[in-house]
Amino acid sequence: MTAPITREDLRPWQRALREEFPIVTGHPELAYLDSAATAQKPRAVLEAVQTYLTTSNANAARGTYTWANRTTELVERTRERVARFLGDSRPERSAVHFTSGTTEGLRTVARDWLPGFLRDGDEIVVPDADHQANIAPWLEARESLAREGVHVRVVPMPYQSGSGDYDHRALAERAGPRTRFVATTHVHHVYGGDMNVRRIRDAVGPDAVICLDAAQSVGHLPVSVAELDVDFVVFSGHKALALPGSGAVWARQARGPAFVPGGWSGTPNTVGIASLEAALNWLDAAGVERIERWTADLAARLTEGLRRLDAYEILGCPLSLAADSDVQRRQGIVTLRHRAIDSGDLGFILFSHGFMVRSDHHCQGDAGEKTGSVRVSLHVYNTGEEIDRLLSVLASLQ
Repeated sequence: MTAPITREDLRPWQRALREEFPIVTGHPELAYLDSAATAQKPRAVLEAVQTYLTTSNANAARGTYTWANRTTELVERTRERVARFLGDSRPERSAVHFTSGTTEGLRTVARDWLPGFLRDGDEIVVPDADHQANIAPWLEARESLAREGVHVRVVPMPYQSGSGDYDHRALAERAGPRTRFVATTHVHHVYGGDMNVRRIRDAVGPDAVICLDAAQSVGHLPVSVAELDVDFVVFSGHKALALPGSGAVWARQARGPAFVPGGWSGTPNTVGIASLEAALNWLDAAGVERIERWTADLAARLTEGLRRLDAYEILGCPLSLAADSDVQRRQGIVTLRHRAIDSGDLGFILFSHGFMVRSDHHCQGDAGEKTGSVRVSLHVYNTGEEIDRLLSVLASLQ
């Protein structure tokens, strides 16, 4: 039996990968702890962008000369790359549509696909304590349908009290034969937990369409559509080491009508697509499973340290705090509050010590947290030493 990989085993691997991020190594006095907002870019992505712009920059599917042909090939090759990265076992059946990111991707599904799928009296499940990007588009679609005389009922996604996890048992009780569509999140952007998407299918039955917001999972942990019985996966490239303004919608094309974005297809973000291909190649070579293990260990290190500091409250599942917990599911995101210091002030204090964190309400929906908080989000370039320094500063604010 193979021994599990330990944090010590991963140290040489992590040190080598950290060196591939010029902005990180170029500022050793700073600790970037805001990767849930946007991830830093490895040298391979930066070089791929420069190579594309200096050798093949052209429009796609609009010319017959060499540069245009190369760009067209890049776009189609990256569609296949996205499907392969997501573990799609039937890529000939599915579709990949490039977007500017998760927000546009979810809105595209809500605007161009959902109205043709729903009928009067249908129900949709909306996770109103998740990110606003995974709430507003579905409510807008409901209002648009209502103006056409099609009335759709919104069922709020139930949550477990105190943990922020989905309550799958309560969802099974709320779902019925008219539950046609479920919007869900893979990793919560505030609580940092894997939301157990596999159990959503059991709760809502085999026919409901499930749309997965994977903004905090793609590029951070393995995502396999062969294992997750979902119909849409939407993610942002910039959170997965690619450039801002890039992202994709993967559509299974199995339940409901085929996903075909509406309107005229204009010029794609070809340089963003080039960066996305390079980022996915880099992530595969690095090993996403190892990235997940590294960031989860750092999150456990932080939460265990915070448990010893009475001045702080940690948001999310309390059972996932210990490194040896059987339910350790934090995916590199730890969100906290100081019991006396405002989160905005705490963010400024931490930056004065060289730590870059997110400090606000994190774009959470109306059913989420009412008070601001500080979010620490990690990636492969972060180190245990950074976590220890952060804990030392937080301890000084007891």
